[in-house]
Amino acid sequence: MTECSQDSFDFEPHFSRQVTANFDGGTLTTDGGGLLLRKTERRIGLMKRLPDCFLDGRQARRVEHWLEEILAQRIYGLALGYEDLNDHEQLRHDPLLGVLSGKKNLQAPLAGKSTLNRLELTPEGDARQQRYHKIPYSPRAIDELLVSLFQEAHVRPPRRIVLDLDATDTPLHGHQESRFFHGYYNHYCYLPLYIFCGDHLLRARLRPANIDASAGSLEEVQTLVAQIRARWPKTRIILRADSGFCRDELMSWCEDNRVDYVFGFARNERLRKLIEPQMEQARAEHERTGQPARVFAEFDYETRDTWSRARRVVAKAERIEGKENPRFVVTSLGAQDFPAQALYEKLYCQRGEMENRIKEQLSLFADRLSTETMRANQLRLYFSSLAYVLVCALRRLALQGSPWAEAQVATIRLRLLKIAARVKVTARRIWVSYSSAYAWRNQFEAAFAALRR
Repeated sequence: MTECSQDSFDFEPHFSRQVTANFDGGTLTTDGGGLLLRKTERRIGLMKRLPDCFLDGRQARRVEHWLEEILAQRIYGLALGYEDLNDHEQLRHDPLLGVLSGKKNLQAPLAGKSTLNRLELTPEGDARQQRYHKIPYSPRAIDELLVSLFQEAHVRPPRRIVLDLDATDTPLHGHQESRFFHGYYNHYCYLPLYIFCGDHLLRARLRPANIDASAGSLEEVQTLVAQIRARWPKTRIILRADSGFCRDELMSWCEDNRVDYVFGFARNERLRKLIEPQMEQARAEHERTGQPARVFAEFDYETRDTWSRARRVVAKAERIEGKENPRFVVTSLGAQDFPAQALYEKLYCQRGEMENRIKEQLSLFADRLSTETMRANQLRLYFSSLAYVLVCALRRLALQGSPWAEAQVATIRLRLLKIAARVKVTARRIWVSYSSAYAWRNQFEAAFAALRR
């Protein structure tokens, strides 16, 4: 077979100039902005504490890739846009990723795909009994770390926080453990549960799809509230979710434990009849103005079988072009502090922001759950969640007041992290030379200055 070796490549001329390319640029990286992520991580202390959530059962004298390095390599890789373990076969020779991962000897390669795969596949139990998979993780410890990072982001305890709960689908294309077909989404999937407080991710729990959307949410809320109150005993907590979480078990626990809630409530004929006068008002207003019209009402309501007590229901009687659009929410919040219209428009409707946060998880490959076991896929979900926490901290600490203060993860990665740079390692210094043509230097300088404060 003929072997081709070529030092330079001549392309079509640019007017009178020849265009010649070659591979003599030295050691280059496309992820020069990753140093801002590293500086952000130093501020929040993520990588320092994450190894405590794992148990390294390997023999130290035989270890080439330390646990801290492996975890950092995986999370920084996701944040920088590398979704697959196969990517790390090339990335392991990137000296800048070595710097981000904390590799002392930058001449030595980082962990490859096989090492990273063994980390994911370690089963639960005594790692000493395993021949190859010796680094199990503790879901409880990672859950607690996520909440600790959230609380540490606040200088002082907030007076009130709103916890958003939602379920989404993660399509599956193989035969993963606990894979089921979901009729609503019309494909095989997992049904992960997310809990956010604003931009902060507090919980990412992987679940099979053959369950109710609210399944397990009570247990998650119980542990979450207990940890939050241990540090913030006076903070008022409100749960917010759609009608999939409107379950008596969850609402009763909230009422008995000083937790408020506002949940969507699926409409039915009985509810529709209760707002007939308001619907008439909305219809008349719509006919008069030609614009969507809404009228609000509230009343105490109790189901015939499923609720243990009567609860406050707020109704939006709305008429839009060609049809009615009634909506209902049930809440423990009183009318004096939260009048009907304000409760619906200013509190409940804000839950739509959580859907944007869930979409951001896809930019960090939270849907890349292609390994065989549920436990391994949960770890992948955790890695994506921690990568989100890192980028979210960068947005909060470095980009406030900038044009990117509310930018999506994908935008931050493209404009601030994906910077071409030459990397030169000497005995005393690591030189990172950015492209002189980088378009957003002013924003980079401002972000760096903010992280130095």
